[in-house]
Amino acid sequence: MRSIYSKGKGLRARRALRFALPLAAAVALAAALFPISGSAQSQVVPKNVGAPTILGTSVLHKTLTATKGTWSGVPTAIAYRWLRCPADAAAAAIPSNCSGISGATANTYLVVAADVGLSLRVRVIASNKDGTASAYSSATGVVTSTVTPPPPFTGCPSGTGLIQIAQLSPPARLLIDHQEVSPNPVTRSTTSLSARFHVTACGGRSVQGALVYTTTVPFSQFSVPPEQATGVDGWVALKMQRLAGFPVSRHQRSLVMFGRARKAGESELGGISTRRLVAFRVK
Repeated sequence: MRSIYSKGKGLRARRALRFALPLAAAVALAAALFPISGSAQSQVVPKNVGAPTILGTSVLHKTLTATKGTWSGVPTAIAYRWLRCPADAAAAAIPSNCSGISGATANTYLVVAADVGLSLRVRVIASNKDGTASAYSSATGVVTSTVTPPPPFTGCPSGTGLIQIAQLSPPARLLIDHQEVSPNPVTRSTTSLSARFHVTACGGRSVQGALVYTTTVPFSQFSVPPEQATGVDGWVALKMQRLAGFPVSRHQRSLVMFGRARKAGESELGGISTRRLVAFRVK
């Protein structure tokens, strides 16, 4: 009886062991793939891969906001330290030239009077169980006590020299500042003439691409040419042919012409357009 019992007991033990070994392996695999929340895991010290930045305007009583930047190593805590730095950008770029601001440890900072004339930076400290690392933002511009208003919008491009018509917008206006006619003077026997106009804007800068139109007043004296664009020197020449209405009388002493310059796509009477009446001598 003992022998039969012992054999049965040994058989059950071997069967239990055979099932236990695969079960232990499965548990180990599950633990590796799905770690229990809150358990200690292997980490690496955080490393900054994208610098922090400061958002806002560096003006007295304005609030600045710091971004934490981008980190590898899975930080579990982020801290902020605001710093006052020299106004000189090169000096401010050296952290040792900056000093910490007492109590300024949030991601936002209200600019105070002591900051005026200096610049500001923020230091971001990232940490996890394996260590701590820090990174600095660039310095802000020099803190001022008031907001400097932007210069008024003129509709003119910056710089000097020739302006392309596409660079102009209201409130800028075109100006016909010179005009010529050939032949000069016009005579009662003139059969064709060339009227030249010069177009400028923004304080006398020549404009290329302005569409210029002209006609005589009254318009029955010479033909009305199609609009033409000014060239690289701001000038345009318009050819006109004599009509039956010239001269308007035996005593005509001048030829009055209407000139207009405009930007393509804009109304003839709106946008940056300009108009002018000029007179040329008739001999």
